[in-house]
Amino acid sequence: MTLVTLAQALQPALTGNYAVAGLVTLGWEDMRAYVAAAEAEGCPVILQAGPSCRAHTPLPILGKMFRHLAENASVPVVAHLDHGYTFEECQEALDSGFTSLMYDGSRKPLNQNIDETAQIAEMAHKAGISCEGEIGFVGYADGENSAGTDPEEAAKFAAESGVDAMAISVGNVHLQQDKEGGLDMQRIRAIEAVTSVPLVIHGGSGVPVAQRTELATTSKICKFNIGTELRMAFGAALRAAVNADPSRFDRVTILKETHDPLVEATRNVLRAFGPANKG
Repeated sequence: MTLVTLAQALQPALTGNYAVAGLVTLGWEDMRAYVAAAEAEGCPVILQAGPSCRAHTPLPILGKMFRHLAENASVPVVAHLDHGYTFEECQEALDSGFTSLMYDGSRKPLNQNIDETAQIAEMAHKAGISCEGEIGFVGYADGENSAGTDPEEAAKFAAESGVDAMAISVGNVHLQQDKEGGLDMQRIRAIEAVTSVPLVIHGGSGVPVAQRTELATTSKICKFNIGTELRMAFGAALRAAVNADPSRFDRVTILKETHDPLVEATRNVLRAFGPANKG
């Protein structure tokens, strides 16, 4: 069994100058392809259940799916709750066998965010698993605007919350479909100068690939969340499969044809996170 915690995946990345991909799952087809891609590349992978995934499939089922894949995988696999918004949600994920909880208090005042995240971190650590928090606010393409992470607040958050990984807002945006943005290197350097906690980039699909590699190999950013980019690859493969034969109606037959294209797209994503990304 290669199920590991987030800390067990990220601490080697921090010292080894590479990053690990946090891949946003929506169902069995993509999570299975993500593990297959990680095995092909010989690197660890973080399977993430975000809000839209949890709205479609209950957490106890997702926990079993993640753990089943991890038990049969040849590489380390993290079962991660992405953007947990309540204590109850985090508790359910813990009870469902997840090995990492991300509590998102980023919309709340600093001290409230610290206090609530610290409660989740304490709960996680008592159970022997990890906790990720967010300081600053990562906005959404065509939605809420971002609020950049203040380095002093980041230092306070890291020290007082007890998190194993810290998501920061440095020009990254959720749900971005192009890679034209680029991140604020000056802000990243200022944040990593005042903390030793592994850093996380949400909205990684919008980050240029060359910058992903640069940051993975030269900074304390050890985790990039990738969702939109791979959802687009899955959607394109699914559309091609449906259009190839309009008379077909068996979804297992149709979905089978998404596997290989999604594995290849995922392998391309994983390769960008550093030549030492071997877990």
